[in-house]
Amino acid sequence: MATTVRRAVLTLTAAPTGPENPLPALRAPDGVHVLDERSREGLPRDMARQIGYAPLRSLLPVRIRDGYRRERTEQQFDAVVIENAHLRVTVLPGLGGRVHSLVHLPTGRELLYRNPVFQPADFALNGAWFSGGIEWNFGATGHTALSCAPLHAALVQAPDGGAMLRMWEWERLRDLPFQVDLWLPEDSAFLYAGVRVRNPHERPAPVYWWSNTAVPEEPGTRILAPADEAWHFGYERTLRRIPVPGREGADRTYPLRSEYPADFFYEVQDAARPWIASLDADGHGLVQTSTAALRGRKLFVWGAGTGGRRWQEWLTEPGTGGYAEIQAGLARTQLEHVRLEGGAEFSWLEAYGPLSADPSAVHGADWTAARGAAEGALDAVLPRERVEAAYGAWRGSADTEPGERLAEGSGWGALEALCGGHRLPGTPFGESTLGEEQAPWLELWRTGVFPAPERVGPPGPSLVAAHWRDMLETAPADPLTEYHLGVAQWHAGDVAQAVRSWERGLALAPSRWPLLRCLAVADALAGDPARAADGFAAAFADLAAESRGGEHWSAAEAALGREAMTALLAAGRLPDAREVWDRLRPALREQGRFRLLAARLLAAEGHVAAARRVFEDGFEVPDLREGEEILSEVWSTLTDHPLPARYDFRMRPPGAP
Repeated sequence: MATTVRRAVLTLTAAPTGPENPLPALRAPDGVHVLDERSREGLPRDMARQIGYAPLRSLLPVRIRDGYRRERTEQQFDAVVIENAHLRVTVLPGLGGRVHSLVHLPTGRELLYRNPVFQPADFALNGAWFSGGIEWNFGATGHTALSCAPLHAALVQAPDGGAMLRMWEWERLRDLPFQVDLWLPEDSAFLYAGVRVRNPHERPAPVYWWSNTAVPEEPGTRILAPADEAWHFGYERTLRRIPVPGREGADRTYPLRSEYPADFFYEVQDAARPWIASLDADGHGLVQTSTAALRGRKLFVWGAGTGGRRWQEWLTEPGTGGYAEIQAGLARTQLEHVRLEGGAEFSWLEAYGPLSADPSAVHGADWTAARGAAEGALDAVLPRERVEAAYGAWRGSADTEPGERLAEGSGWGALEALCGGHRLPGTPFGESTLGEEQAPWLELWRTGVFPAPERVGPPGPSLVAAHWRDMLETAPADPLTEYHLGVAQWHAGDVAQAVRSWERGLALAPSRWPLLRCLAVADALAGDPARAADGFAAAFADLAAESRGGEHWSAAEAALGREAMTALLAAGRLPDAREVWDRLRPALREQGRFRLLAARLLAAEGHVAAARRVFEDGFEVPDLREGEEILSEVWSTLTDHPLPARYDFRMRPPGAP
């Protein structure tokens, strides 16, 4: 059977992603994946250097995606299916290029954890993320900001003369283009993924890449990799070296034998073949291998504890089995970023396919024999030399211009390629993809003037790279330009100049709330909660007076309302917090995040029984953040009773810092 690549439609029960949050993401990302300083002592020198290299100061210019809900209906998603006699691969270019399914046709086995629903949750760097399949995490530590965003996709001639699916986009956190080429050689049982990250700039850039595969979490499933040690990282934010398969009688290579969610970064030796496999009780499952550039391997487990189980339920529908994640990355751990010089590129080849090994060896007590059995089975079906040869062949096709277009990504790459004069063979960012969001920035580049919007509404996205900041600094200083200039200066770390720009814009701004909100965030991060509370209250009052109908205005009210109530509660300004609540649209008050704020407000006002009734009546917080413990924290202020299971998302051992 010749390999075919075809369009398809995938039907899933799905929650809508909703509108983006229009407020610029001025705050640094949460500290879930930040290492406790005490854990840095004694780390290998190269690891310590890369852990400290170029952490994100903010998520700018990316916007937060927190407009999703949990009400699901049947929806259709555009898909691309790659198929030969061995595998059927279903890919979703419109959702970050996710490989949704990988079916081994001779046995009918699904090799991945395939989520039967599409339910966004707050796990990506910028919010919306969903579980299942193979994802391509690029940008910075965490799930990519492109998790729920469309990629460009097209057909390209594969190295063997067949068809290949190319997906590409411009990653905006690090300002770098990338591509993922997927193809199935005609008689191959392995899906190949050729990946390239390019730095078209003169300056070096920090790079993070981890390919993340969700695999079924069954009682007999074991994860195997070529390592005798691993670096353990948990939600208590400590990193320590531990033996593999485990210690103190606990074998951590079986995902359900851990109690709490944790990462295990395997210490794969430089000369070893890089691979990782998930094999069930009968010795069957999935293996991933690659060329040497993708050196890191990792296991993520949710654990058997109540918090991990609750998160698993949260991400899918009742009755669905759980999953673990096997991953492959550019560094030993996901806390690191790797330097890519200006004008250079990283590239590698990955392979995904079925693996069967002797179950008595795979599940035996001898770890060396167990991983040796898996590696021997891999060498038999896909020798390392074949992967290297496939990589060499793919490199000759990496610059091939795409043919038939299958999907369209954003227009940001086109804007950057046009303004920067970048030539990127194989990944064209055509001007036809430029849209409404890019239009004012294109005019700024062409005329030196940032245009006034054609209609009243929340400000559009800001751009923060140095060349855009330079253009804003020389543009006429109207309030909207000052707003965007301040955001760019803030991103550059020039807080004082950002505040001055926002204050200048405020003097003449017809719409004051965007500038007031930025100044309030600056006050909050400067350690002045009282002044920040004043600013948030004024910003929300101005927004409420100006707001019109439509989802963008509603998204602005929801985002600023949450910030204002949180700041006012922290400052003890209960009447002002109540005023914000009273001015919210009724539909917003019913959202889970505002139900939680209502409970906090009631408790602060002395109405503890009423606050507890909010919990007893039941609510869900769709954008509950990975690692966030606000539900248990608020509950503990209301009662000494145990936290109800529906609110138990705790991911750390009791008493962990």
